[in-house]
Amino acid sequence: MKMHIRGENIQVTEALHDYVEKKVGRLDRYFDTSQVSDVQVTLRFLRGAGTIEVTIPLTGGGILRAEDTHEDMYAAIDLVAEKLERQIRKHKTKLNRKMRYDSSAKVVAAGSNAIALADTEEDFDTEIVRVKRFDLKPMDAEEAVMQMDMLGHNFFVFQNSVTNEVNVVYRRNDGRFGLIEPK
Repeated sequence: MKMHIRGENIQVTEALHDYVEKKVGRLDRYFDTSQVSDVQVTLRFLRGAGTIEVTIPLTGGGILRAEDTHEDMYAAIDLVAEKLERQIRKHKTKLNRKMRYDSSAKVVAAGSNAIALADTEEDFDTEIVRVKRFDLKPMDAEEAVMQMDMLGHNFFVFQNSVTNEVNVVYRRNDGRFGLIEPK
């Protein structure tokens, strides 16, 4: 697993760099060598707290991502490593359950890119309890943000009037807004 570690408003010391490589690098045991491309690690220090963000793109098209904030940067690194490990276990449990109950070729193919993890006994419920259907109104991103605020939601799905593609605007943890566009 090759890591790209960068700092924002913080000097990434050798000790901090080594600690990130040690903690996040332990996740390498869960992957085949061909499953993971370059891991992006961003360390930030803002308002007296350290934030670490780790993004692990998987070659099968998936992404593992975790972020955590703590007053102590080393504690934040520990917390984000635990979050990623839980995500990996959850993903593996879902794949095992699907392969056990559904023998279709599509699920078997998805399992070939699965994370190489020992079976876990954790149970994760993925039952969909509500389905909403609505017409997508063409609008620009600014209008979508206004609609999202009026509804009091954290995200809003809309048809972009410029590109004619389905987009999503969302409220970020820092209070600003993000836009998701398809490739």
